[in-house]
Amino acid sequence: MTKALWEYVDSIRARDPAPRSRWEVLLYPGVLALGLHRVAHWLFQGELFFLARFVNHLSRFLTAIDIHPGAQIGEHLFVDHGFVVIGETTVIGNNVTIYQGATLGGRNPTDGVGGKRHPTIEDDVIISLGAAVLGPLTVGKGARIGANAVVTRDVAPGAVMVGIPARPTLVDAAEKQRGFVPYGTPCSQTFDPSTQKLELLQCEIRQMQERINQLIDERDAARKPDRDSGTAA
Repeated sequence: MTKALWEYVDSIRARDPAPRSRWEVLLYPGVLALGLHRVAHWLFQGELFFLARFVNHLSRFLTAIDIHPGAQIGEHLFVDHGFVVIGETTVIGNNVTIYQGATLGGRNPTDGVGGKRHPTIEDDVIISLGAAVLGPLTVGKGARIGANAVVTRDVAPGAVMVGIPARPTLVDAAEKQRGFVPYGTPCSQTFDPSTQKLELLQCEIRQMQERINQLIDERDAARKPDRDSGTAA
C-alpha cells in the first residue's frame, strides 16, 4: 500500500515541477479527490448509491473536483488543480493528466437511454486546461488535447487536438514530443477558430524547423569523434 502510494506521488512529481517533496504532493486537491473517489466508487459498486454520492459531494466541496462515483479510473491519474468534471460512464486509463477546468462530459440522450454517455481516455493522455471531451468517444493512447479544445469525435493515438471543434495538428505527438509535455499543447499560441488553419501551419513550420536544427546538431555531434580521431592520427 505504502509502495503504491509513493509510486503514485513520484508519478505526479515527474509531471509537475512545483512540489519540493513527496509530502507536499499529498496536499494536492487532485490526490485527495482521487482517494475519495476510490471510496465512492467502491460504495457505488456495492449499490450503496446514497453513500457514494455523499462521498462524491464531500470531495467536490473539499477539492472543487467532481468525479462521479461510477467513473472507472486507472492508476496514476493526476488532476492538476480544480474545477474538473468527470462523468459517470467515463473510463480513464493509466498515467492520464488532466488540467484545471477540463470536462469529460456526456451528451444528452434524446432516446431516454443512458448507456455509455461519456468518453474513454486511454493511457498517457494529457487533457489541457478548459478542454471539453464530450460523448462516448475514445481518446487514443498518448494523445494530447490542447487548451480549450472541444472534442466530439474519436481521437487517434498520439494525435494533438486543438480548436473548436477540435482537429488534429499535422504532425503526430509521437514524432515531435520527447517525454511529458506540460499542458499538452505543442505551441505557445492560443488557437482562435477564425485563424486556426494559419496558426496550425505556423505551428507545424516552427516545429519542423526545430526538428531540422535538432537533426543538424545530432549530425555534427556524430561527426566530431571522427574529426578528433583524424587529428590525433
